[in-house]
Amino acid sequence: MIETLTVPANLDSLKPIAEYVMKVAKMAGLDKKSMYKLRLAVDELATNIANYAYADDHDGKKDISLESNISQDSLIITITDNGIPFNPTNKIDAEMEVVQKPIEERKIGGLGIFLAFDGVDDFSYQRIEQQNINILTVYHHRD
Repeated sequence: MIETLTVPANLDSLKPIAEYVMKVAKMAGLDKKSMYKLRLAVDELATNIANYAYADDHDGKKDISLESNISQDSLIITITDNGIPFNPTNKIDAEMEVVQKPIEERKIGGLGIFLAFDGVDDFSYQRIEQQNINILTVYHHRD
């Protein structure tokens, strides 16, 4: 089953994006903890896109597109934008170093990508035809 959502790439779109994620997470049968972590991960990536992907004078559409694919084993959410290239996996090492520091030595903020990666079972990034494509996967955890 595939569900899609396309919204303008701005902070006003975070609420419909969150509602979309919760809807597809419920459809996929995720538990509350997995739903919360997935919502946080998508929110972080969408916020980065809204704040930075189209910061330059960008011609063309300034949208964020989400597509979810629900299967028996997983929920996959693909987030696509056509803003400037940004590979979140390049930032994770720097954020991992921050996490290793004692809390009193850390600055406020700057762990969004770490939280996004921590909230899903698998994350990948691709740059194809001038588009950033972030793919988040949550597997059904069955006991």
